[in-house]
Amino acid sequence: MRFFFIVQGEGRGHMTQSMALAHMLRANGHELTRVVVGKSIRRTIPSFYLEGINCRIDQVDSPNFVTDKDSKSVKVWKSIWYGMSRLNTYRKSLKQLDEMVKEDNPDVIINFYDFIGGLYNRFKNPRAKFVCVAHQYLAKHSVFEFPKGRLLDKRSMKMSNWLTSLGADARLALSFHQDPDEGNITVVPPLLRNEVKSAEVSKGDFILVYMLNHGYAEEVNRFHAANPDVKLHCFWDKPDAPPELKVDDNLTYHLLDGPKFLHFMSGCKGYLTTAGFESVCEAMYLGKPVMMMPVHGHYEQACNALDAVKAGAGIASDQFDLQRLVDYLPNHVDNGDVFRNWCNRSEQMFLDKLESVGNSLD
Repeated sequence: MRFFFIVQGEGRGHMTQSMALAHMLRANGHELTRVVVGKSIRRTIPSFYLEGINCRIDQVDSPNFVTDKDSKSVKVWKSIWYGMSRLNTYRKSLKQLDEMVKEDNPDVIINFYDFIGGLYNRFKNPRAKFVCVAHQYLAKHSVFEFPKGRLLDKRSMKMSNWLTSLGADARLALSFHQDPDEGNITVVPPLLRNEVKSAEVSKGDFILVYMLNHGYAEEVNRFHAANPDVKLHCFWDKPDAPPELKVDDNLTYHLLDGPKFLHFMSGCKGYLTTAGFESVCEAMYLGKPVMMMPVHGHYEQACNALDAVKAGAGIASDQFDLQRLVDYLPNHVDNGDVFRNWCNRSEQMFLDKLESVGNSLD
């Protein structure tokens, strides 16, 4: 079958998920014709993805988040108004996307939580089957736990789920744990790259930090000044930063790089992240204790943190406080075997579902 990917350009998780699925499909005789990445005003496509997806990549303008001036918190209403102001731009994106799909003539389009993908399926009604993949779709399942309060954010997340999956033939909800399918939601394991599953694990003497928004470097620097003997390796996407910025022997900042990040992940003694789904899954698979600090205003990450704590990943915090992770490390209990067994079922489950959907094409 011929597959066509649409991938959200905000963060690295959807990209690594699409890389893992691309490898599975090719290994089983299918073809990936093209990847379309939704442009983000704050992100560029990282080199690990350009090199690793091994497919033609195009970009179109797509709605995305707006942050505060310190690049720390997401501004929901500003994001909505910004998107509304660019409706003509998104109409052009729909036209561009339609031309690409007609040129490639895929059997199945897979949307990794990009808004323009859902809008495309709704307004252009392509011949291809439309499948959506994201952890966020688990929100429609009865086992999913929402953060208390924040009703407006909850509605916003449900609206995002609806918009990204308009008219979908299947919604595949990536999950930390195995649960039965429910309604129109199919529960599937995380999509982890083969490099993660085959990584050589060790316990080093450093803490790994991943910052979705580079503004959190202020907190890292403050902790380092008070705890200069704690070794830190931090990954960020600061636009004007060099590939490696060594502050001193115990603090180094790195630009996002897939193989390099995995090298440090497999060797760290603990991991602090802003509660993105994918890197928490990688840490759990490798048996690394995690502290998750959801980006302020990023409701989906608050949901991720709750779900991951329930699955045994580690702890959650509302502050980017490295000391909490340092204090937690001696008390972490690793239950990674259950999680690894669940993840190792992903290839067969995805192939069964996608081939079933594709074979139903008129």
